[in-house]
Amino acid sequence: MNKRWRLCGLCLAVLLLAVGSGRAEVGLPSGWQGVFTELAASTDPGARVVKISEKFLGTPYRARTLIGGADIPEQLVAEFGGVDCFTLLDYVEALRRSATPDDFPARLVEVRYRDGIIAWDHRRHFFTDWAAAPDGRIVDVTVEVGGNQTRRAIKQLNRSAAGTRLLAGVEVRERPVSLIPPQALDASVSSRLRSGDYLGIYAPEEGLDVSHVGIVIRRDDHLYLRHASSRRESGRVIDSDLAAYLAGKSGIVILRPR
Repeated sequence: MNKRWRLCGLCLAVLLLAVGSGRAEVGLPSGWQGVFTELAASTDPGARVVKISEKFLGTPYRARTLIGGADIPEQLVAEFGGVDCFTLLDYVEALRRSATPDDFPARLVEVRYRDGIIAWDHRRHFFTDWAAAPDGRIVDVTVEVGGNQTRRAIKQLNRSAAGTRLLAGVEVRERPVSLIPPQALDASVSSRLRSGDYLGIYAPEEGLDVSHVGIVIRRDDHLYLRHASSRRESGRVIDSDLAAYLAGKSGIVILRPR
């Protein structure tokens, strides 16, 4: 996930905006409008996430499609032709909240930025920033899923082990992060995971909450992680066996759309 810099490659629709100067008309690519017809009768957040993310399967992995930085004007970008692990979730969540294609630009701003301000220092750079949003549209259910198997770590997000900022121009935030160790994912804990949950791979490194993100998919009573994989042998959005993928990882963080 490139440490959640969320600066990612070629963009389909880019608009330069003065900081906080309004909404951008970022259009959806041809073929996406039909998704809203398919979802018209679905009100279940998880089911919507699963259906929308299915359309991204096979999309190439592409890093650094977002544009902005401490000294670079922030631009609103929507690139459906190539995604990294977090821009995939950005687009899925924004589409999940949209009732019509015209809703998408505003919903993308809502998901990607705090206070609706299109600016580098208002971008949600960290996975748990979503659960910290006051609107309650995404909640942290790690403790609910993990029960007494859950562990907690206090993270100084954006502060490196050397004490410097990982992201210039972004403040350091102290945040408790709940996590479930992979070995705790027994049948009881796994049964509480839902299709459409957002899953983060806990990062033990200083300054980060997670190192990779994806979507939980339950199919034929088996769990998968739908994610944009940067591995050379895949290099696209795929479904990976969840248990196999978590082997050797430090833990997981679970957020749920509502």
